[in-house]
Amino acid sequence: MRRLIILAVQLSALLALTPVRAEPVRTPVPDARPVLLAALQADDGKAHGVLTGETASAITRHFGASSPTHIDVSTEKRYQQPGCSRLQVVFWQEGVQLPEAKAPRRQTIAFGIDYCLDGLPPRSLS
Repeated sequence: MRRLIILAVQLSALLALTPVRAEPVRTPVPDARPVLLAALQADDGKAHGVLTGETASAITRHFGASSPTHIDVSTEKRYQQPGCSRLQVVFWQEGVQLPEAKAPRRQTIAFGIDYCLDGLPPRSLS
């Protein structure tokens, strides 16, 4: 019995040291704009969404994907103009079957954008 208790304590300690990667909360959005705005307003400069609606369904059907289209936005640089930043935007989807590919795979599109809360680019990049 004592051996079982020691084993349980050791296992508990090991599990406590194992990092848990939690999936970020993804807000359902009809397009990327709400995720861009959320990242601009977030303290950590990050926001996550999942594309929904007719366009999202059409994309998933077209590529025979096994997951919805995910959107991850992170802030690369905050500009002096309030509410403006350089954002890194990543769209990704699992199980995408491209015509020339032998097997479905994760497909990612990433780009940077200078964006402000008013939907316009910043007046200055400083």
